[in-house]
Amino acid sequence: MTPAEEIAALRTRYPGAVAFTFGDSRELCDRLLSLVRSGKKRATCGALRDFTEGGEALPQAGRRDIALDWDGRPALVIETTEVTLRRFRDVDAGFALAEGEDATLAGWQDGHRGYFERNGGWSEEMELVCERFRLIEDLAR
Repeated sequence: MTPAEEIAALRTRYPGAVAFTFGDSRELCDRLLSLVRSGKKRATCGALRDFTEGGEALPQAGRRDIALDWDGRPALVIETTEVTLRRFRDVDAGFALAEGEDATLAGWQDGHRGYFERNGGWSEEMELVCERFRLIEDLAR
């Protein structure tokens, strides 16, 4: 089955699911998928501009989405439990640590500043879509 066929089959089980990829490189994508699988990553965020400027659909509480691996194959199904908008500077340690990528708020800030600088620009005032989620299904073969 092709990745597109796999995604289509999953969308019959999870109507309205959006397919997306974590990160901006194979290494980061693999790391983030692993963190979700281990239970350490229960949140994620993205720049609001990436959703409002013709990009992805905004996450919605209760929606189940398909996280793809770097090759575009379905890897996980997650369910959004909460969505908030906040400025980068207003992200607190509770949310940052729920992302599971760093042990401190300062570490989260450094890593995410670098990510946003690589992907359209960063400022402390930029608005983020902050999403909490739970793992529904691990599609690893």
